[in-house]
Amino acid sequence: MHTGSVKFFNFKNKFGFVIDDATKKEYYVHIKDVEGEIQEGDKVSFELMEAAKGPQCAKVKKIE
Repeated sequence: MHTGSVKFFNFKNKFGFVIDDATKKEYYVHIKDVEGEIQEGDKVSFELMEAAKGPQCAKVKKIE
């Protein structure tokens, strides 16, 4: 399980980006992979999955 911060998330377009705390890499996240609600600046936990354009976030949850 990874942790990071939401850099950007647009509910209208249903996607955003998360920055991994450990690697500082930026990963794409689609709204279908978000559990609950997130917004810019939120701390989140997530898993990485392989997608057509490379790794992206899955099972994204806000850390309380």
